[in-house]
Amino acid sequence: MAGPELGLRFQRCFLPARQLRSFPWLELEHSLRTSRDSSLLLDILHRTILHPLCVKYPLSARYRRRFLTELIKKHESAAAEPLDELYDALAAILNEEESTHCYKHYLLPAGECVTLCESVAVISEGTTGLVTWEAALYLAEWALQNPSGFRNRTVLELGSGIGFTGIAICKTCNPKTYIFSDYHHHVLQQLKENICLNGFVLEPEAAQHIQLESGGQKAEGANHQNPKVVVAELEWGSVTEKQLLALQPDVIIAADVVYDPEIIGALVGLLRQFSTSRADRKPPEVYIASTVRNPDTYHLFQAQLDKAGIGWQIIPAHSNCVFLCDVQPNVTILQLFI
Repeated sequence: MAGPELGLRFQRCFLPARQLRSFPWLELEHSLRTSRDSSLLLDILHRTILHPLCVKYPLSARYRRRFLTELIKKHESAAAEPLDELYDALAAILNEEESTHCYKHYLLPAGECVTLCESVAVISEGTTGLVTWEAALYLAEWALQNPSGFRNRTVLELGSGIGFTGIAICKTCNPKTYIFSDYHHHVLQQLKENICLNGFVLEPEAAQHIQLESGGQKAEGANHQNPKVVVAELEWGSVTEKQLLALQPDVIIAADVVYDPEIIGALVGLLRQFSTSRADRKPPEVYIASTVRNPDTYHLFQAQLDKAGIGWQIIPAHSNCVFLCDVQPNVTILQLFI
């Protein structure tokens, strides 16, 4: 049936607040012209604005207003049956005040969902780490396609931000231990809240010389068969050998950490430390996903890797389109050999 399938496509675009132009509006217009009853619009309304997740953890008021306004335009242009629920929903949102934070919901293939509290602004509290970037979505898609690379292993994520990639991996790839890390205070606080919101319990103990934060709030939903989940405050330029020995990752990943020439040296230096501080263990596998916004910055990263004696190769583009179906992101994953 075209109706439920179209409603699901709207839902997959709406819950993570994708750009409105990515929605299947043309298909909706065609369906409304073919059948003038309002059941399809009602289905879309309940899969989006009135979805239980959106009601409990709402998307930004501005985004919901714009979406409903467009939906009403399509409804009116098709001269379909009146649908009071559309106007009632818009009236309710018009009375809301815009918040500095909102929620987004990313549907996983098996039916679960990653729910995140994000900043409405791209830059907030002096950092860009309070929103989810495309490289994080792309890296998670690749991980979902390659779960064996994470299963029963200790994973360290550098620059976790507000947690999307790590939470998706923890829900789908069964790592033994997952270590989220970042440095900015507000990012770490939001990261901890998002981890707990998705049903994970943070480890209360601290690894040696690394400040590991424990979550105090009640987890939303039932606990999964959890990996051990840790949040570490990690400043790349001042990590000691003892700190690295306490981490002992099998896999290191990062997304969108190669955006500023000033931090590339610290990142490469940290990776070099991992290559020399592994206590007779096999060196970790390393995967860095980057959105190539400035080719000069990206090439500088590759040149710094070469200078440090760190080998690298480009991972072939994957076909696992789960979170980025509406765009063709200029994202590359490098596998590093340290």
